[in-house]
Amino acid sequence: MSLQVEDTKVGTGTEAVAGKTVTVHYVGTLTNGSKFDSSRDRKEGFTFRLGAGQVIKGWDQGVAGMKIGGVRKLTIPPDLGYGARGFPPVIPPNSTLLFEVELLDVR
Repeated sequence: MSLQVEDTKVGTGTEAVAGKTVTVHYVGTLTNGSKFDSSRDRKEGFTFRLGAGQVIKGWDQGVAGMKIGGVRKLTIPPDLGYGARGFPPVIPPNSTLLFEVELLDVR
């Protein structure tokens, strides 16, 4: 399986490209529907440098090309997520991850 990307809302602001620092809101769930993480629950966005390996590969690939204000659903296979090791105790080994990502800022 490869990364699956679905734009639920196309943004109109600055485009996220590798090398830029982006801020997103996200909700991460497993395929069984259980939520494992959410920046919205913490009420603060998550900031990282796109394409720099600071996040899982599925994020580096899946956030690229988004524009500020956009919302995208990412279905990330294990090899682009946490792989065979998972992220105990929250994410089991070989898990497909589902993320809803909203791009808030690009710098």
